[in-house]
Amino acid sequence: MSRPLPPLNALRAFEAAARLGSVSRAAGELHVTHGAVSRQIRSLEEALGAPLFLRDGRGLALTPSGLRLRDAAGDAFNALQAAWTSLQRGQRPAALVLGCPGSLLARWVIPRLERLGADLPGLKLHLSAQESGFDALLSGLDAALLLGEAPWPPEWDVQRLAPERIGPVLSPRHTRFETLRDVAPEALLDEPLLHTTSRPQAWPRWFEAQGLDGSRWRAGTGFDHLTYLLEAAAAGLGVAIAPQELVQADLESGRLVAPWGFIDTGGHWALCTRRGEEGPRVTALGGWLQRELRS
Repeated sequence: MSRPLPPLNALRAFEAAARLGSVSRAAGELHVTHGAVSRQIRSLEEALGAPLFLRDGRGLALTPSGLRLRDAAGDAFNALQAAWTSLQRGQRPAALVLGCPGSLLARWVIPRLERLGADLPGLKLHLSAQESGFDALLSGLDAALLLGEAPWPPEWDVQRLAPERIGPVLSPRHTRFETLRDVAPEALLDEPLLHTTSRPQAWPRWFEAQGLDGSRWRAGTGFDHLTYLLEAAAAGLGVAIAPQELVQADLESGRLVAPWGFIDTGGHWALCTRRGEEGPRVTALGGWLQRELRS
């Protein structure tokens, strides 16, 4: 009897690292941590009994075994993605299938659905929460609405809708609210700061925009999803950092405050489609989203 295949998650982590030449870039593409990718690769090497990468100061280099597995895994994943996309297109309803991260869907898209329906009455949407990121084929989707930055996958057409702006927020329920809201940005370096594990660069980037050493920030409680992070901040558990548009309703209601303002990250709100497949429905949706974000 042949031995079973290794776990698909481990193969996907290896294939991404081999294709991109970097564990960090693979972690970014798969929306997991650097350590998670490293552990998956290590599990493959232990099961195989041979190294897949040669590690030195210049980065990653594939061993002969790694080259063979990279080519086989890449071909297999490409074939699976193509077959799955073809099957889903054949079963797809007339609605435009729009994927977006769950936090963005809950905090920004859903509150605007009534207005979207009134402004674009002929557009039928099916919304799909994407918690594990988007693959290069946008499998099962007609379009994706996301927050991101270049480089974008070469298989995508990307409409940049508005700049991404992030900033720290806290709740009046915080026990030290009266003190914290008046401190200079530098004082936040001494605070254990709430954060999401998927965006570890958010706090360093904000501090560096203030002219401070972003490597000095102190990580407090981490959350997998932005929605949980903001609920923790609203409960008074700490200072969080978030995109401005996703906390705007909380700022207007006084549930959260942003004493230190927001900065451009260099990223964008973007509406993405497979190259050459935008179509009139996506064009209309992109125009509406752009107007909403800029209003």
